[in-house]
Amino acid sequence: MTESSPQNIKKKLRELREKILFHEKKYYIENDPLITDYDFDLLMKELIQIEERHPELITSSSPSQRVGEKQIDGFMPVIHRQLMLSLDNCYSIDELRAFEERVKKILPNQAISYSAELKIDGLGVSVFYRNGKFSQAVTRGDGMRGDDVTANVKTIKSFPLVIDISQETEVRGEIFLPFQSFKKINKQREEKGEPLFANPRNAAAGSIRILDPKEVASRGLDVFLYSMYIKGNEKSLQTDTIEALKNAGFKTNPHIRFCKKLEDSIDFYEEWKEKRDTLDYDVDGVVIKVNSVRQQSQLGSTSKFPRWAISFKFPARQAITQIKDIKVQVGRTGALTPVAILEPVKLSGTTISRSTLHNENEIRNKDIRINDHVLIERSGDVIPRVVSVIKEHRTNKEKEFKFPTECPECGTPVFKPEDEVISRCINPSCPAKLMESILHFSSRRAMNIEGLGDSLVAQLLERKLVRSLPDIYNLAAQDLIELERMGPKSSQNLLDEISRSKSRDLSRLIYALGIRYVGDRTAQVLTQHFKDLESIRNASEEELIEIEDVGPKVAESILFFFKQEKSRVLLEKLKETGLNFSARITPPRKGPFQGKTFVLTGTLSSMTRDEARATIEKLGGRVSSSVSRNTDYVVAGVSPGSKRDKAEGLDISILEEEQFLRLIEKSKTDRAF
Repeated sequence: MTESSPQNIKKKLRELREKILFHEKKYYIENDPLITDYDFDLLMKELIQIEERHPELITSSSPSQRVGEKQIDGFMPVIHRQLMLSLDNCYSIDELRAFEERVKKILPNQAISYSAELKIDGLGVSVFYRNGKFSQAVTRGDGMRGDDVTANVKTIKSFPLVIDISQETEVRGEIFLPFQSFKKINKQREEKGEPLFANPRNAAAGSIRILDPKEVASRGLDVFLYSMYIKGNEKSLQTDTIEALKNAGFKTNPHIRFCKKLEDSIDFYEEWKEKRDTLDYDVDGVVIKVNSVRQQSQLGSTSKFPRWAISFKFPARQAITQIKDIKVQVGRTGALTPVAILEPVKLSGTTISRSTLHNENEIRNKDIRINDHVLIERSGDVIPRVVSVIKEHRTNKEKEFKFPTECPECGTPVFKPEDEVISRCINPSCPAKLMESILHFSSRRAMNIEGLGDSLVAQLLERKLVRSLPDIYNLAAQDLIELERMGPKSSQNLLDEISRSKSRDLSRLIYALGIRYVGDRTAQVLTQHFKDLESIRNASEEELIEIEDVGPKVAESILFFFKQEKSRVLLEKLKETGLNFSARITPPRKGPFQGKTFVLTGTLSSMTRDEARATIEKLGGRVSSSVSRNTDYVVAGVSPGSKRDKAEGLDISILEEEQFLRLIEKSKTDRAF
């Protein structure tokens, strides 16, 4: 059987399709690409070439027969009025010139100019305005139909809600996530123990897939528009379309160039290949378009790509190097983060010698070992990450990495709940997290030591005047006067604040200790059930779980904290400074809400959660964090979540915000229910 036999061709097509579908799933769905974009494009090109030679073997399920992403479950499908095609790619000047030759072949003897635009690495979207108002937003989807994501896209503030155009208008563009927003999101996900997004493009796509528009609004998405369709009023040039978009109030990318000839677009490409790292968003190439809309219409499209445009891709920000070692860093919140020490490699004009590995699960899931050769990727100024292990390069000299069970900075056993991926040091006096611990300890809802801010704490640590939390109470005026911006009066004021903090309620001290999951409300509940700190420290898991606001996870964290030797030493030293370790027994506050338990859920428009809690407690009620049969009222704001559902299941009274406010007003007038 020859290589070109029908059986071998079918087998090759099947293997290519399976491989492409696998990598599409890893990239678009799992946010975990295993190969470079360039290598993926080569697979797709090979598939298309074979299918072009053997069109009888093309199937509707072949990856070549769709433009982009799959439909998103949970959103209504919408058919595009005009196909929303993706672009063909090229990687060399020769390929770009071949594109121009194809254009000239269809448009012989015509003068051809171009527009050159940065290719934003984001998510394609089509948005309709009807009667001048934002009406509908649809993803690219498979090019023929996308998903209605109107509520989510409407949260992107770059889109005007109203435009001064009465005719129906369709605009198209690329939704993206700026690097700063990307880093913020991944930091939040890491702290919650959630999988990290691979790059800003995946994060943008993942954000648009969220079913809660309020959550989408918090992500910091942005957009650049590049086309506008108004029936009977289309512009004659692509560069004019960009101007029309700007004049209509839409956001466009400022980096666009009119090119009289193809060489001008090559100059634009070379310029931005060097400058792309100066941007706060990811660009992966330059889109070169025939500028004349009339000529675009003459050129038309294939079933997959427009013939009048091409994406000239930048060299990949990926490289292969070797992991020489793996170190564990302790962050300011106590999170332990493994970092790969790499054989230095040049990437995007920078020598890369370190890469974050995020957490223990990341190492295990990707089977990353010391001495492994790995594919790394970098987007802008985002810290490089390991994309995948090149297992073909293994030599049996690779070593599995054992995640530490103790903090590498202070030796405290690390704490890792079963349902989380982040291990943490919970020692408040750990040198790696001491600054954060002091700032939390002295914050308003904790020990409320006014004047102990970032700058001063940094100086205290730098001069080694404070090495642990109890050292705060051993500071002397002479220590403080020598610090920057600390005269005799300000020094004495701070010492007075420190002294006053010794008599704060026990609940404030418990919160100030920074025990994971123990917020100020939980700290208050603990002091209502136990007479002093010693009683809390000696409480059993059963005793803790019996408390309404303390579940198994919180109980586990409290027990783990108090059984550590370093915690015992810390508490003994704090007690020696004269801090209050006893709960103040106060009679229940009388009022119209006395004996009533409230649960707050969702977002209130008229007040914050803290303000609502304070109002309820002032009127004699109590606020619980969880719904139970003992709950009297659930106050439901916007996006209330599962607590409302649970309340309905238990037949508990649900107060909408307006009803809650009326109840408060009524209680103030007649002082009774």
